[in-house]
Amino acid sequence: MTRAVAALGRGVLAGFTYLGGVSRLTKETLYWTFVAPMRGKGLRWKSSVQQMVVVGVNCLPIVMTIGFFVGLILALQGANELKRFGAIRFVVDLVAVTMTRELGPLITAIIVTGRSGSAFAAELGTMRVSEEIDALQTMGLNPTKFLVVPKLLATLFMLPCLTIASDFSGILGCMAFSIWEIGMSATTYFSAVRDALILNDIYTGLVKSLVFALVITKVGCFEGMQVSGGAEGVGKATTASVVKSIFLIIIADLIFTSIFYYF
Repeated sequence: MTRAVAALGRGVLAGFTYLGGVSRLTKETLYWTFVAPMRGKGLRWKSSVQQMVVVGVNCLPIVMTIGFFVGLILALQGANELKRFGAIRFVVDLVAVTMTRELGPLITAIIVTGRSGSAFAAELGTMRVSEEIDALQTMGLNPTKFLVVPKLLATLFMLPCLTIASDFSGILGCMAFSIWEIGMSATTYFSAVRDALILNDIYTGLVKSLVFALVITKVGCFEGMQVSGGAEGVGKATTASVVKSIFLIIIADLIFTSIFYYF
């Protein structure tokens, strides 16, 4: 019993220590992103644009493809239950609201985590192992400003855009089902989507995507900067960044969904 309690205590302490480290990195990154530029210390816009291409443009095809299939699957599953009550046409409302408020931001964040968050950890981990980060500090360059800020700007800007693309693709997937199964025209379908959605549904998903972007960037970069032990350490950090990011994304999603539900 004592060992179990001790193990639980060590796990809790390790969790709080980890969150503390991520919080410190987040604080420093936000300073170099929003405060330092107002004091004459510029941003690395060229590097940020390059990261936007990697995080956003290169990720767009897979996000839209998966979004389309998720919307189609959700339509199939929802229609299977709704047709029992003669309400199969309400599948349009179901998919539109679910994609914009929940599944669109969540699926997009998970895809970006596996694709870009892991890349952040691997890149910074390799630089840590090869002592490139130490070299930056020796030259008087702040590693957070030089390496982390461009990734944060790119993710904060591109994840909401990818979320909108995922929402639209999911709605298109439902449209394919509605035209094929219900016989609904495209004009009627988009009219139904317009009636089902309100701006609050879209805003909810976009707010979540901004929080998810912060989680993905901070966890990936923090794991990369903490690497030790050579190539094996880089592999472990890459895996840990994906697992921990997805876990924190789910927790953040639960918190914000509860807030939007009650307020």
